[in-house]
Amino acid sequence: MEQENGGNSSINLETLDAKGRSIVETLVQKSTVKMAVYDHTFETFNMLKEILHELVNDLNPYLRELDRRVRLEYRDRGKFEAEVRLAGDVLLFSMHTNVFEFDRDHSIWKLSYVEKDGLNSYCGVINMYNFLSDSFKYNRAEDLGYLVGRLFINRDLQYFVEGKRQTDYLCGTFGTQQITKEALINIIQTAMQYTLDFDLLVPPYDIVKIATVSQMNTKVENSKLQTGKRLGFRFNSDDIAGEQK
Repeated sequence: MEQENGGNSSINLETLDAKGRSIVETLVQKSTVKMAVYDHTFETFNMLKEILHELVNDLNPYLRELDRRVRLEYRDRGKFEAEVRLAGDVLLFSMHTNVFEFDRDHSIWKLSYVEKDGLNSYCGVINMYNFLSDSFKYNRAEDLGYLVGRLFINRDLQYFVEGKRQTDYLCGTFGTQQITKEALINIIQTAMQYTLDFDLLVPPYDIVKIATVSQMNTKVENSKLQTGKRLGFRFNSDDIAGEQK
């Protein structure tokens, strides 16, 4: 293996010892894969932003006759974040800038696509979190958000989704389909529907029975009293398999 250096000269890896050669080869191989994964994830995230904007523009006219508070609102939060407000909820999409590998117990390792080439398992990830709109409006920094889904994308644009109600996108499809605009629309709409159906529950009495003087002296809009849709409850109990709706 030879690598160009400065355009005219070349470096022969045979001049390195075995460990040095292994280090260089691993760097070249993994870096190439990870850069391709990052680029595809970033391209997908930008397409996701466009879809969010389009969905908001398409759906808002049907809400025109309702209270103005019942609206969808898209907001670009920067290079790696975007959100859509669904009346009292926020669905926040966040692309992680790093590339990930799966632990050895993950079912992805049982797929022939990954068994054939382990580098296919390296993925970028886009997380989808549900927060209350009031958490941001009133700057309630202690409020809780919930991960409702995460999208994994590899160097071949192969993908799968883990999350609430993502019954159509299981790990078993990884390696059989590339991410498309139509697939992204389906993923986003599924996350939006889950968010709207995921209601705020009154927390157990024992969770909120004690408050500090500081909390009570603070204005309501800046309250440090923690709020979350499942405060005091196990979020896992809301898996679609356990829901009866």
